[in-house]
Amino acid sequence: MTRTNPAPRDLGGMAGDTCFWHEVDSPLGTLLLAGDGTRLIRVHFQSGPRPLRPEPSWIESDVPFAATVRQLAEYFAGHRRAFELALAPAGTAFQLRVWRALCAVPYGATISYGELARRIGNPRASRAVGLANSANPLPIVVPCHRVIGANGALTGFGGGLPIKRALLALETPRPFALD
Repeated sequence: MTRTNPAPRDLGGMAGDTCFWHEVDSPLGTLLLAGDGTRLIRVHFQSGPRPLRPEPSWIESDVPFAATVRQLAEYFAGHRRAFELALAPAGTAFQLRVWRALCAVPYGATISYGELARRIGNPRASRAVGLANSANPLPIVVPCHRVIGANGALTGFGGGLPIKRALLALETPRPFALD
C-alpha cells in the first residue's frame, strides 16, 4: 500500500463501448469517476471551473469504482501514496508518454515541466509537456499536481490552483509535535 513508484497496470488503450460513471465526495469536493467497467478512464473535479456532465449513454453505477473509491479514501486519509488501478486514459502517444512519466514522480515530491520533458527524452518540450499535463484525464491518480514551474511557483491545474495547493499540502510531510 505504500509503494511510491508503481507502474500503472495499464496507461494507454481505448475504452470500451460502455462507459460507467459515479460521483464520490472527497475533501476537495465531488469527483466524477468514469470507466469502462474494468478500467478508470477519467477523474473530474466537479467543484472545479468546468463540471462535467455525463453523456446520456453513460451508465450510473458505483460498482465498477469500488477499488477507486477505496483507494481515493485511503489517499485522502494519508494512508496511500500510490494507486494500483487499471487505467485507460485516451490521449496521443506523446500525452501517454508524459502521463507514464508522471506516475514515476514520487509522493511528496515535485518536478518542473522542464525536468519532466528531460525525463521523457525531449528536453525542449517543456511547453508541450505542460499541455499534455493539462490534458491529463486522471488527476490525483496520475499525479499531474506534482508538476510546478521552474521557479517553484504553482502553475495551472485543471481543478484550479486551490485544489493543486491542497493536494501538495496533503503530500507534504508534517513534523511531529513535541509536547
